[in-house]
Amino acid sequence: MEEPAEVRIGLGQGLADAVREDLELYGVAELEERIETLQGEIVRCQAQIQKKRAGREAADALFGTKSG
Repeated sequence: MEEPAEVRIGLGQGLADAVREDLELYGVAELEERIETLQGEIVRCQAQIQKKRAGREAADALFGTKSG
């Protein structure tokens, strides 16, 4: 018997759903935990941006192109 295929959520869909949640349903501790999680995600995104920029700069230096 074949396993059912996993349902794949579209890129960013989880975040889009999260920002529409009713925050009235959360307690203070849950909201603080949510903030910590979101701050961690911001740091993770910023690190990925820096990594991508560094890769682009390395490619530009190697191939002599300038991206805008």
